[in-house]
Amino acid sequence: MKHFEAQFGIWVLKARWLIVLLTLIIVAAAGSGGRHLEFTTNYRVFFSPDNPELLAFQFMEDAYSKNDNAMILLAPRDGKVFTNQTLAAVERLTERAWQTPYSTRVDSISNFQYTEAEEDDLLVHDLYQNGAELNDEQIADVRRKAINEPLLINRLISEREHVTAVNITIHLPGKHEAVETPEVASFVRGLVDEVKAENPDMDVYLTGMVMMNNAFSESSKNDMKLLVPLSFGLMLLCLGILIKGVTGTIGTLLVIMFSIISAMGIGGYIGFPLSPPSATSPTIILTVAIANCVHVLVSFLHGYRHGLGKDEAIVESLRINLQPIFIASVTTAIGFLSMNFSEVPPFRHLGNFVAMGVVASLLFSVTFLPAFISLLPVKVPRQEHGKDTPMLKLGQFIVRHHSKLLWGMALVIIVLVSSITRNEMNDVFVHYFDESIQFRTDSDFTTDNLTGLYSIEYSLESGESGGISNPEFLQQTKLFADWYREQPETMHVSVITDTMQRLNKNMHGDDPAAYTLPDQRDLAAQYLLLYEMSLPYGLDLNNQITVDKSSTRMVVSLETISSNEVLALEDRAQDWLSQNAPAIKQANGTGTTPMFAHIGSRNISSMLIGTTIALVFISFVLVLAFRSLLIGVISLVPNLIPAAMGFGLWGIVDGEVGLALSVVTGMTLGIVVDDTVHFLSKYVRARRENGLHSRDAVIYAFSTVGRALIITSTVLVIGFLVLALSSFQLNSGMGLLTAIVIAFALAADFLFLPPLLIKIEEYFDEKLVAATAHS
Repeated sequence: MKHFEAQFGIWVLKARWLIVLLTLIIVAAAGSGGRHLEFTTNYRVFFSPDNPELLAFQFMEDAYSKNDNAMILLAPRDGKVFTNQTLAAVERLTERAWQTPYSTRVDSISNFQYTEAEEDDLLVHDLYQNGAELNDEQIADVRRKAINEPLLINRLISEREHVTAVNITIHLPGKHEAVETPEVASFVRGLVDEVKAENPDMDVYLTGMVMMNNAFSESSKNDMKLLVPLSFGLMLLCLGILIKGVTGTIGTLLVIMFSIISAMGIGGYIGFPLSPPSATSPTIILTVAIANCVHVLVSFLHGYRHGLGKDEAIVESLRINLQPIFIASVTTAIGFLSMNFSEVPPFRHLGNFVAMGVVASLLFSVTFLPAFISLLPVKVPRQEHGKDTPMLKLGQFIVRHHSKLLWGMALVIIVLVSSITRNEMNDVFVHYFDESIQFRTDSDFTTDNLTGLYSIEYSLESGESGGISNPEFLQQTKLFADWYREQPETMHVSVITDTMQRLNKNMHGDDPAAYTLPDQRDLAAQYLLLYEMSLPYGLDLNNQITVDKSSTRMVVSLETISSNEVLALEDRAQDWLSQNAPAIKQANGTGTTPMFAHIGSRNISSMLIGTTIALVFISFVLVLAFRSLLIGVISLVPNLIPAAMGFGLWGIVDGEVGLALSVVTGMTLGIVVDDTVHFLSKYVRARRENGLHSRDAVIYAFSTVGRALIITSTVLVIGFLVLALSSFQLNSGMGLLTAIVIAFALAADFLFLPPLLIKIEEYFDEKLVAATAHS
């Protein structure tokens, strides 16, 4: 291996022009796959095709209809919905909303199908028409009917009567999501603009699942437009300041660009989509790719400043860095590849994109970068002495106080690690977007003033064709809905029994005392048939009952609550059903809210497995590379404790671990190994090649690689802190915690690993001396 390391640099210099040419060809070939990259605009990308909650949700949609929607909320500034102006605005918007691309249904208070009796006839009609021309008495009648209708109150009209909504049900074909969702979003935003122009005294808000899908796409694109250029700018500034070399900075920039282009292009060939998590891949690749370049450049500049010729300095830099760079890149790639154990496909895509970028940066940093440097002039001041004085003094300080540092750091580690238990698994998927995103603010307003974006849907199955007309089934369905209405998290329940009670009242001459469920199966079936035959096209009951009338859909709208609260509520619901509703054969809660609630907890379990496997592989690589079981075992300590310390600190300052943070341990495992590998490689080299004592070997490691570790860690922390600026909480939380873990990793490698090495190695040295003396 030593011979190969020595000859590799010589070969790179001999083949420098060929390397540059081949690099350009490879990058061009790989990068051409970028044309296949597409943004996905569907929240379902967060779920694998075999995800049980997704399969249950798809079954629900197949049995009834898709429930994706865009909801336009009208808030007159006078706080009164029941005025001619607002009622007319709702009516006009309802008519225009039918023109929304891919719309299948439009619901509002204006076209609500109100039923009433006229002698022996059942009349079904819009709640009101010609809102602008209604007199006070007619408006009062409309108000009375609306606020007493369970299907409207807290769904399309607020209890305070100050806001109302028009809900547009969308059924996207799903053939070209990148086009279909923005098309719907653009159209409904146009509707909002029209309403605002016609009603200057009215505030208008826009929410719904389609708008959430669109927010995913827009957030990804905005992050790429903002964060990637910002990252490049900050990285170049850091490199320029820390390395103080124009040629090296330009070469590093090219390696970064080539690594990103290659990784994203290959991902495009494979078919990985871009989503908010995976769209951060260029920023992360940029950050981790710099590390390899910095080690090559710092060693090269160190040798060049202290008397070596340029070619000699390049060869020496590759000789001492080839093995640690290879080891660090392999372990980093393993760490990111462990994200393939994630239950969330976008995190798998992110891990694979970055792993490919890491491998590309390994290739380019040890071939293209030195070849490029050798072809351009390098201007650096010469220095007489060959020591990095600040790092030398730091190493001497740590050796001098190694015992105090060891126990002091151990205490800090214990305190932070013990705080991990303060974390709680929680996700609020509406809060994936910060308040700079219009969707988030509009959704928060809707939840605070009308109804929730969160919901749990149930397919209540009777077990027989036509069974929803069974009085026992209807009664238990009503009781289940009433139970949900008593829960503090519930905002609205949409259930067929409300319609059945109204129909029973209508068929008894609108007698309020008859507002009960039919007590005979044939009557219930007749009422339902009569009602269905009277409904206009587009406002039928296909979204509530199955074709064979064996099951009915119940939708519970919820406040914005955490994933733990969602799961607890669903558990309570299942307990109630098992004890009180034998006629309901099956009723599992599904929908986007339970889906996101389940995926977070399941992802933690899967990532624990992935991280464990990655740790085993990384440990094997380190033991093999250092040819020492002891050094390999010691290396695990500074690799494991940074993540534990990071989560401990998170437990103190925040305490909520969501979907994104569940992948941080696996992702950072590979990154934090870099510092450990480079420090230990220099330490082991000093021990084996130079025969130094453990204390002197620590000082040697600091003087040769300390500056590079500070530079790379600083760059990594800044790079991930850039991600913390993302408007998408999954990215910002992941970036912030990763930056914290990397900072702790540097502290562990500087303040804990060297004292630990000294203590352990001295213990074995004493044992060896004692054994020799005894013999």
